[in-house]
Amino acid sequence: MKITEIEVFAIRLPLYEPFVISYASYSDMPSIIVKMTTDTGHVGYGEAVADDHVTGESWEGTFAVLRHTLAPILLGENPSRFGKIHEVMDQAIYGVPTAKAALDMACFDVVGKIYGIPAYDLLGGRYHEKFPVTHVLSIASPEHMAQEAAERVALGYSSLKMKVGTNAVEDVKRIQAVRERVGKETAIRVDVNQGWVNSSTTLQAMKQLESCELDWLEQPVKADDIDAMVEIKSKIATPLMVDEGLRGVREMREIIAKRAADKVNIKLMKCGGMYPAMKLAHMAEMAGMECQVGSMVESSIGSAAGFHVAFSQKAMTSVELTGPLKFSKDVGNLHYDVPFIELNEKPGLGIDVDEQALEELTVRKEKVSL
Repeated sequence: MKITEIEVFAIRLPLYEPFVISYASYSDMPSIIVKMTTDTGHVGYGEAVADDHVTGESWEGTFAVLRHTLAPILLGENPSRFGKIHEVMDQAIYGVPTAKAALDMACFDVVGKIYGIPAYDLLGGRYHEKFPVTHVLSIASPEHMAQEAAERVALGYSSLKMKVGTNAVEDVKRIQAVRERVGKETAIRVDVNQGWVNSSTTLQAMKQLESCELDWLEQPVKADDIDAMVEIKSKIATPLMVDEGLRGVREMREIIAKRAADKVNIKLMKCGGMYPAMKLAHMAEMAGMECQVGSMVESSIGSAAGFHVAFSQKAMTSVELTGPLKFSKDVGNLHYDVPFIELNEKPGLGIDVDEQALEELTVRKEKVSL
């Protein structure tokens, strides 16, 4: 089998309401979809959701890299040779993990379809049966976040992820308000997205939040400040998770060596796709660290790819892939049994792509072929 054609679609996914985090507010989500065709006539899809603040990639730049650098060099390659595919991409261009992730996913999707097996069987087989879905709260006033949290708990959600990081003093009020509204039975995870910047601000905030009994604290300081994470971990009882500070193997080595976190958030857009994510999960498992697969708010395509990684790896204890629940129109049909997600046994990523919706959401598209 070999890759004969790759199409690249720049799209914008409409959100039900703006998604607000510490460093940005999104009225819609810019994404890039790749469609890979092989000489057997099978088609696979992948997705790239770039984030300038996390990997240094932009929507426009990722489209260009895919169209002019990565897609052309994969023509003629065997998509089932996952390690070789990554070697070819890495030799062509340094970094750009989001662009590489899209092609990596498409390879897993098309190969799974060719062999008639789910993508998780290409990653070692299914380990987990289902995961609870966590609702993500965008940054808003304490009252608004508390009200939304209560509404979601009433719908059956057992865990909430709070986005904070604009101001530590206000963030404490937000977290306290949500905890007071939902009670102690609901798990609350706090994601600062680097917004508290340093260890001193973080430790001051966490001292005020001791009674809130948080499930974990995620990436409170700047991504590259692993030493600050070490200090925070040594001084708080709340489990500490690294997110933006983990991109690939180099950072994972340092995190493990310095015991800088209790948990790691693996995102396909940060590490380069499903194959690299599997390797990071293996490293974490050997170090006795728990993992979750997180999201850059991808469509059904990218979210399904993340779920296949999560369901196949023992070290995965949580998932936060809720993009499809936030979109008023999606390009795929990933199904959630809220408050749980259970994958089907269809081949590849296990979703059907709506070609008409893809066309309607497309801003720009280009194609390369043999």
